[in-house]
Amino acid sequence: MVRLASGLALAVATVAAIWFLPVMALRLLVAGLAALAAAEYLRIVKTDVRVFPAAAIVCWLLSGPLPATALALLPLFLLALVAAPVLFGGATAGDAAAAAFSVVYIGVPLGLLVGIHSGRGREATLLLIAAVVVSDSMQYYTGRTFGRRPLAPAISPKKTIEGALGGVFFGALFMAIAGSYVFAGAPPLSLAVLGLVIVVLGILGDLFESRLKRQADLKDSSTLIPGHGGVLDRIDALLFAIPAFYLFAGLAA
Repeated sequence: MVRLASGLALAVATVAAIWFLPVMALRLLVAGLAALAAAEYLRIVKTDVRVFPAAAIVCWLLSGPLPATALALLPLFLLALVAAPVLFGGATAGDAAAAAFSVVYIGVPLGLLVGIHSGRGREATLLLIAAVVVSDSMQYYTGRTFGRRPLAPAISPKKTIEGALGGVFFGALFMAIAGSYVFAGAPPLSLAVLGLVIVVLGILGDLFESRLKRQADLKDSSTLIPGHGGVLDRIDALLFAIPAFYLFAGLAA
């Protein structure tokens, strides 16, 4: 019951934020979520290099108008995030690099998510999130009903190949139908392919975080959301899917 109640509250809050918040407020909210998710990630990878504000900063910058030349500074920013803790904080290169990865893993895609909202509207943003939710739900139900063969037993024993195929089918079907209302004129086949790509990337994103948690011997990234774990647990699939959708939205503009 706690999981269901918190899940419904989270869904309502997400839709309300995307639909009603002005862009500036949404940028602040998502940057804050990026900081929380990055803090959870740093806990998972067990590094003492605390650079989670960097993920929020990059998220904020990418979510607003940004000159193309400024993107060239991102590699230099990442280099500084790695070099500074090693040179002045006594951190190992591995710890510093693992911490800096939070910018690429979390800050960049969440910034692009707000960019989708700004460039293509709230409908496109909700379409992406809904596609990931539909896929995740259908993976669960088709896996429970037909699942026999494990997809990645060493990472996530409950995931099955049948469940993944169900998620791919229904995710592609959902995108082909619902996407036609957002990307008017886009061929249904291209939308279905987009849905397929998003679902596959979402599965990889889910497995990626599961691998990190398994290596750290953790069940959830945190206990922030009752019954659902942490922020990173809720957005792991979305993080991998956002860049592909952002690219498609740009090409379809």
